[in-house]
Amino acid sequence: MDYKYIEQLLERYWRCETTLQEEEILRTFFSQENIPANLMRYKDLFCYEKSEPQDDVLGEDFDAKILAKIDSQRTVKARVIRMPQRLRPLFKAAAVVAIVLTLSNTMQVAFIGNTPNTPASQTSIQKGSSMASIGDSASIDTVKHAGMATTPQNDVIIK
Repeated sequence: MDYKYIEQLLERYWRCETTLQEEEILRTFFSQENIPANLMRYKDLFCYEKSEPQDDVLGEDFDAKILAKIDSQRTVKARVIRMPQRLRPLFKAAAVVAIVLTLSNTMQVAFIGNTPNTPASQTSIQKGSSMASIGDSASIDTVKHAGMATTPQNDVIIK
């Protein structure tokens, strides 16, 4: 038996050029019992609609159920938020900032405070002296202790 027409329809089917009537011809051909061995591999492709159960179809009451869920009135209950509850995150942030500042001040006092190697007279600031003069005198003292001579910054050294 010659199945050229079916093979031509298959070729057109793979190129997506068949009409709905031609696809129906292919479905009816592959739903029969006697199919050649070389075309048997396409049988499942065209007969899957008949073999699959129709359990996935929506029931008659589907629309009624959906409309009932949409139309049901739910009461919306408003929540009352008081001012302390609204400001609670701000209070937490302020507490964290206070803790960090307290710890940083404690660490500064611990590291800068009087140590056994430095006399109390060096760490105390005299009344009326400026911070710039204290810093300058401290750098000059360290230079003198190192045995170096100081040169004023405005003088030019010519060699």
